[in-house]
Amino acid sequence: MSHIEPGQVEEVTPLTTRPVRRSLLVQRWTDLTFLHWPVDPALVAPLLPAGTRPDLLDGVTYVGLIAFRMAGFGFLSGPGIPHLGTFCETNVRLYSVDGDGRRAVVFRSLDAERLIPVLTARAWLHLPYMWSKMRIVKSRQQITYVSRRRWPSPRGAASRMSVRIGERIDEPTPLEHFLTARWGLHTRAWGRTVHLPNEHPQWPLHRATLLTLDDELVAAAGLPQPDGPPVSVLYSPGVPVTFGSGGRLPR
Repeated sequence: MSHIEPGQVEEVTPLTTRPVRRSLLVQRWTDLTFLHWPVDPALVAPLLPAGTRPDLLDGVTYVGLIAFRMAGFGFLSGPGIPHLGTFCETNVRLYSVDGDGRRAVVFRSLDAERLIPVLTARAWLHLPYMWSKMRIVKSRQQITYVSRRRWPSPRGAASRMSVRIGERIDEPTPLEHFLTARWGLHTRAWGRTVHLPNEHPQWPLHRATLLTLDDELVAAAGLPQPDGPPVSVLYSPGVPVTFGSGGRLPR
């Protein structure tokens, strides 16, 4: 396990340097598409939990729209919950770093297909899960994600994206590592900002070509509507993931 000196920020690495010691949640993320746009850090900062700041790469931070299928979601070490533990999901996320130098993501919204996991995550982890009607359609090298929000507001917020899956990436760029090699999340819960670590194998990443995009979720999450095409479009067949219990940041 790496040690972060005071005032330092942990390196961006393809494998976690802080393995989860005690499992809190298990799951598998499959058939993911990552779309990213640069965004002004000054616009992002007020949207992050107290004690965190925008994480920057060459002075720039990013907003991500990530669509995928959650599979085998379960508590502690599992097994996954039958039926309810597998569902479509689309996230809007930002990139954060805290005073202890831990890089993470901050979710502005998590639209998911199953109501019970949505209610559980909102009540237990205080994450902004939303209940949506969703589907994923995959045929050969093309995949399409469709989502329309049911609850809460803004009801009807929709997203539709299609990509063509390209070649496997042998050596991800620094930007591709920065956007995907994230080993925790920051959230505001129980009156404090909490860091929840995760671990999983190195991402198997593919180049992807965006075919269509009609999205309202980024704007619904309180961010500017993206101006122009995403600067990064990636696909991954997925990874198994373990989340551990985290630490609270100072008040």
